[in-house]
Amino acid sequence: MLLHDAGGERSQTVKALPRIIDYYKKQGFQFVTVSALIGKTRDEVMPSVKGKLVYTESLNKTLFVVTFLWEHFLHGFFIVAVLLIILRLKSIALMAILQRRKEKKQKKHSPDFRPEVSIIVPAYNEEVNAQRTVNFLLESDYPDFEIIFVDDGSKDQTYLRVKSAFLDNPRVKVFTKTNGGKASALNFGIGQSSGEILVCIDADTILKSDAVSKMIPYFTDEHVGGVAGNVRVGNTVNLLTNWQSLEYTTSQNFDRRGFDNVDAISVIPGAIGAFRKEAVEKCGGFATDTLAEDCDLTFRLHREGYIIRTCNEAIALTEAPETLEMFLRQRFRWAFGMMQSFWKHRDQLFSFQKLNIGWILLPNMLIFNFIIPLFSPLVDFMFIAGLFTRHALTYAIIYFLYYIIDCLISWLAYHFDNQKFTLRKTLILFVQRFIYRQLMFYVLLKSYLKAIKGEIASWGVLKRTGNVKN
Repeated sequence: MLLHDAGGERSQTVKALPRIIDYYKKQGFQFVTVSALIGKTRDEVMPSVKGKLVYTESLNKTLFVVTFLWEHFLHGFFIVAVLLIILRLKSIALMAILQRRKEKKQKKHSPDFRPEVSIIVPAYNEEVNAQRTVNFLLESDYPDFEIIFVDDGSKDQTYLRVKSAFLDNPRVKVFTKTNGGKASALNFGIGQSSGEILVCIDADTILKSDAVSKMIPYFTDEHVGGVAGNVRVGNTVNLLTNWQSLEYTTSQNFDRRGFDNVDAISVIPGAIGAFRKEAVEKCGGFATDTLAEDCDLTFRLHREGYIIRTCNEAIALTEAPETLEMFLRQRFRWAFGMMQSFWKHRDQLFSFQKLNIGWILLPNMLIFNFIIPLFSPLVDFMFIAGLFTRHALTYAIIYFLYYIIDCLISWLAYHFDNQKFTLRKTLILFVQRFIYRQLMFYVLLKSYLKAIKGEIASWGVLKRTGNVKN
């Protein structure tokens, strides 16, 4: 009897073998090894491998281990990961559509509600953009506001340029302080503010003239502690910045809109965010112990019982990194800061105190920001390898389905944002998903290693070009 095992699916062979052995033993047959059958010792039949054959044996062992892991773990992980992602996308799509319908029915305009607004602009080495940013802020159509510009110990001419440009403008207050990081600069600005509502933006950001006016009506609800604006990339000058533009629009008009429906927005972006000053002071201001001070404050506002909303009509144009080096530096700061914020608030994970935090916000961050991206290179490798197995059709169908859903979601996000999702963007999206995953894996791995070592990181400096177009 020959049980020919040429690879592939072996489960039926493994299942049948003990039954065959048991049957023939009962018939009086004996089972012996090949060496015993020919009167040789085991070492004579299977002599020790020497020389170059050692490497062949090592390669065989490696292939065997990979095959074992594939059949018993990786194949299943790939399927589960893809299905989880698809389920998440479909769930958020439903919530985003529901939130969009809810927004259309809500009355946002309240002409009698005109609280004083303090626009705080922290800056570090922003001489290229700072003066232009303040000029655009002065064009705001909101009637009652002040601008507080805080230079955080810049090494360039940021402070001197802004100070001299707006010396005679009563609406602009310009300060400088020793370098302490973005959170420190924001807290300093809050201390100098007199407004009931705080609008915090980055020094490279251009606000549309109606951006502040769009956000203020949300604060008529006394339970609202913060409102996230809509950040668009204003310098789509190359493929990298186009990728970021696609990512920004999709994440803010799809993910964040969906999470707004269940009050589980994870971050009010530093580029444009409005806060109730009383709520910020109740939370202790911006924390200086994380690199994602905006994310951490959003978490603390949630914990204090405040509602976080998104206003996608309030548009800000920001300067995205134009080089890979600057992009990786920025994303590392974001990833490491998000990791710090998650760790600070880990006690709320699966807690029933705040269901939106414990069962939506934190689990989503853990699974889709910290776990699945860590396996991204492996997922892509398995997809490619899977195309050469008997499961090829299954892999192709699942991935194609995932890509179609991705395109539909991006189209929906662009539609919500009153932008066109063109055929060119669908092609950019296909390439982006493969390359972005590898870049995010690198950033996440670097963040994990830095966290394990217990190292700290600084605010950092991004080289500005001033290419943002209004």
